Amino acid sequence: MPRLSPDLIDMVSQLIATPSISCVQPELDMSNEPVINLLANWLETSGFKVTKQRVNSGKYNLISTIGHGSDGLIFSGHTDTVPYDEALWQSDPFKLTEREGRYFGLGSCDMKSFIAMAIIASQKFDPEKFIHPLTIVATADEETTMSGARLLAENGKNLGQFCVIGEPTNLTPVREHKGIIMESIRFSGLSGHSSDPSLGNSALEAMHEFIQQLLVYRTQLQQKFKNTAFDVSTPTLNLGHIHGGDNPNRICGECELHIDLRFLPGMSIEELRDQVRSLAKKVASSREQRVSFTPLLMGIPAMQTASDSILNEYLQEVTQKQSQSVAFGTEAPFYNEMGCETIVMGPGSIKQAHQPDEFLPIDQIQPTVTLLENLIQRFCCK
Repeated sequence: MPRLSPDLIDMVSQLIATPSISCVQPELDMSNEPVINLLANWLETSGFKVTKQRVNSGKYNLISTIGHGSDGLIFSGHTDTVPYDEALWQSDPFKLTEREGRYFGLGSCDMKSFIAMAIIASQKFDPEKFIHPLTIVATADEETTMSGARLLAENGKNLGQFCVIGEPTNLTPVREHKGIIMESIRFSGLSGHSSDPSLGNSALEAMHEFIQQLLVYRTQLQQKFKNTAFDVSTPTLNLGHIHGGDNPNRICGECELHIDLRFLPGMSIEELRDQVRSLAKKVASSREQRVSFTPLLMGIPAMQTASDSILNEYLQEVTQKQSQSVAFGTEAPFYNEMGCETIVMGPGSIKQAHQPDEFLPIDQIQPTVTLLENLIQRFCCK
């Protein structure tokens, strides 16, 4: 098998130097195609069969497979990063910089480095001896819409039986995470002169009533649903942004609220969204106003892989760590939807992700490569 790809640090350096920001603000959003092209070249020269999948304008997934058979192993990582504030960085975000036992750079732990480590780990093996294939997947837009992983799931093709997603978890297996809903709720009343309330219909007062009901609803959710595996064991509902009206002497005609609802495995996105909207519609109806809804995020399902799954038990054994539950969302539920046993586990800490001076601890690099080699040996080889 050819071994023509660069060494690990060279690969990570090139990936960091290739911007691929995902952002809901169009002026900041970038194509990830240059990153995909880099990975495609390295994977092809390493013997992988590579498919470049168009997700939307300028955005691509990469699906690369080596070996024969079915029920294989997947290593998955996203190719995009969040935006950055260069003034807060001590070094160039797009230059891999070593200091204090760390590699700094945008995407160093979240999560370009993991894909490079997966390529390096694969090169230890003769794929002719594989009885199950190895698939390395690189996805688009995880940081915004998760459109890349959604497309994989919508296509319905089974890419493998076992999947490891290399999000930063300090090499601790994660088998559960909360789901996320972000929603905009807008009440539309009638503006008018503040000297006479009968001239208008205050959307701000309608929103006040709705928020009161929403807080009662939050308490009901937290009393009904609990999972002690999570540090925050109940669903959370955050009122993140509100805006209404334009002047103190005008009755507020429009008022908008943005909420973030994080829910536990076993709870339904559709049911939760319907419940929130039903509360708002009742308030609007009683006050003879209109209410409209805009999903700010399509919704990330909660993720749960069984504690006795083969992959979870194996990773607990080799890492000597109990699998954990986390509050942040990943692409894992979409792989579970495809029938994969999925665990989230990678180098670095989520505390460094989305932060200035994002870094990857150097002392986690070789343990990660070794762990990925062990996974290939266990799930792909004779």
